[in-house]
Amino acid sequence: MVTIRLQRMGSLKNAHYRVVVSDAKKTRKGGFIEIVGYYSPMKEPAVINLKKDRIEEWVRKGALLSETVRSLLSKA
Repeated sequence: MVTIRLQRMGSLKNAHYRVVVSDAKKTRKGGFIEIVGYYSPMKEPAVINLKKDRIEEWVRKGALLSETVRSLLSKA
Protein backbone atom coordinates (compact mmCIF):
# COMPACT_ATOMS: atom_id res chain seq x y z
CA MET A 1 0.00 0.00 0.00
CA VAL A 2 1.24 3.48 -0.88
CA THR A 3 0.65 6.60 1.23
CA ILE A 4 1.26 10.30 0.73
CA ARG A 5 2.61 11.75 3.96
CA LEU A 6 5.08 14.18 5.51
CA GLN A 7 8.77 13.45 6.02
CA ARG A 8 10.43 15.63 8.67
CA MET A 9 13.62 17.41 7.67
CA GLY A 10 15.73 20.13 9.27
CA SER A 11 17.31 20.54 12.66
CA LEU A 12 15.96 20.82 16.17
CA LYS A 13 13.42 23.67 16.45
CA ASN A 14 13.84 24.39 12.73
CA ALA A 15 11.64 21.79 11.11
CA HIS A 16 10.41 21.69 7.55
CA TYR A 17 8.69 18.81 5.82
CA ARG A 18 8.72 17.07 2.46
CA VAL A 19 5.45 15.71 1.13
CA VAL A 20 6.43 12.28 -0.17
CA VAL A 21 4.85 9.22 -1.75
CA SER A 22 6.12 6.18 0.14
CA ASP A 23 5.38 2.58 0.97
CA ALA A 24 3.12 2.45 4.03
CA LYS A 25 5.39 -0.11 5.69
CA LYS A 26 8.43 2.18 5.64
CA THR A 27 9.24 4.39 8.63
CA ARG A 28 8.97 8.16 8.53
CA LYS A 29 12.70 8.43 7.79
CA GLY A 30 12.59 5.47 5.38
CA GLY A 31 12.86 5.60 1.63
CA PHE A 32 10.29 7.22 -0.59
CA ILE A 33 9.09 6.87 -4.16
CA GLU A 34 8.63 10.53 -5.14
CA ILE A 35 8.72 14.00 -3.60
CA VAL A 36 5.46 15.81 -4.43
CA GLY A 37 5.89 18.99 -2.41
CA TYR A 38 7.12 20.64 0.76
CA TYR A 39 5.74 22.43 3.81
CA SER A 40 7.60 24.94 5.96
CA PRO A 41 5.58 25.95 9.05
CA MET A 42 8.42 27.97 10.62
CA LYS A 43 8.27 30.78 8.07
CA GLU A 44 5.75 33.58 8.42
CA PRO A 45 3.36 32.93 6.68
CA ALA A 46 3.78 29.16 6.39
CA VAL A 47 4.95 27.98 2.96
CA ILE A 48 2.97 25.20 1.29
CA ASN A 49 4.15 24.07 -2.14
CA LEU A 50 2.41 21.00 -3.58
CA LYS A 51 2.40 19.38 -7.03
CA LYS A 52 -1.36 18.86 -7.14
CA ASP A 53 -1.35 17.10 -10.51
CA ARG A 54 1.14 14.47 -9.26
CA ILE A 55 -0.83 14.00 -6.01
CA GLU A 56 -4.06 13.50 -7.96
CA GLU A 57 -2.35 10.95 -10.21
CA TRP A 58 -1.08 8.96 -7.20
CA VAL A 59 -4.54 9.05 -5.60
CA ARG A 60 -6.03 7.69 -8.85
CA LYS A 61 -3.50 4.85 -8.65
CA GLY A 62 -4.72 4.02 -5.13
CA ALA A 63 -2.46 6.01 -2.78
CA LEU A 64 -3.93 7.08 0.55
CA LEU A 65 -3.51 10.60 1.96
CA SER A 66 -2.51 11.13 5.57
CA GLU A 67 -4.75 13.41 7.62
CA THR A 68 -2.10 16.15 7.70
CA VAL A 69 -1.55 16.11 3.94
CA ARG A 70 -5.33 16.17 3.40
CA SER A 71 -5.57 19.33 5.54
CA LEU A 72 -2.61 20.91 3.69
CA LEU A 73 -4.33 20.25 0.36
CA SER A 74 -7.45 22.03 1.55
CA LYS A 75 -5.36 25.04 2.67
CA ALA A 76 -3.32 25.24 -0.54
